[in-house]
Amino acid sequence: MPDDRMPITSVWLTCQQPARDQRRGRYVPETSRHPGKMLPHLAAHAIASFTAPDDMVFDPMCGSGTTLVEAMHLGRHAIGIDIEPPFTRLATDNINLASAQGAAGTATVITGDATSLLDLVPASAVGQVALALTSPPYGRGTHGLVRATGNKVTKRDHLYGDRRQGNLAYAGWSRLLDGFTQILTASHRLLRPGGTVVITSRPVRRHRDDLIDLPGELLTAAQAAGLEPVQRCAAMLAAVREGQIVHRANMFGLIAVRRSRAAGIPVHLVAHEDVLVLRRR
Repeated sequence: MPDDRMPITSVWLTCQQPARDQRRGRYVPETSRHPGKMLPHLAAHAIASFTAPDDMVFDPMCGSGTTLVEAMHLGRHAIGIDIEPPFTRLATDNINLASAQGAAGTATVITGDATSLLDLVPASAVGQVALALTSPPYGRGTHGLVRATGNKVTKRDHLYGDRRQGNLAYAGWSRLLDGFTQILTASHRLLRPGGTVVITSRPVRRHRDDLIDLPGELLTAAQAAGLEPVQRCAAMLAAVREGQIVHRANMFGLIAVRRSRAAGIPVHLVAHEDVLVLRRR
């Protein structure tokens, strides 16, 4: 199905609260170390929209475990995979916290390469997943966190882990898309008939004049994996107040936009993520 037949049909107000407030008390403080976290309210909205209590939710690149934790709090059961042991340990800590807080659901996290996920997940999960929800890495670095000391500002926690682990963040765009297609093809086997896949992403600017349409590339990968497009939404990364956008961009995002505009490139602050909704036929 061509992209022009899958228009944006809804807007998800998933950032009315800042991300840090969405996580405060619900996730262990060390969660900030992960460089590419999904918004908890985005994950919760997708899970509530496309699953029912006791359904199975799956995230093949679960990172710090946002999908798993939000599934648990909504009474779903979840399985997550991540290739980096520090992140699966972090996800496990967040799962344990959710259990301690009385979450009705359960979750399991597995350390391994999701391109071989059928060798990792329990055989009992095949054909049982109601929703696969994930976001791919946008490259090896993200904005991370800022620390100011005197007149100096430094970044921390803005890189993924050891490139030797095989993290797709270090694979380059062609290999990243190939690997993601493999993951979606295997995830297709886990879905129950009519099961849903939700992918969140945004365009990526590698250089000032090199904009990659990552959502469009991921849509092509999902179709190659046999998934049928249903809907394309916009999940807000900014607040909406009385019809006005209130940005949540950090300092590095603001600086990047100002520099690009000064160079004559019409860049704008990122205010949303594309959400691709697809289904197993």
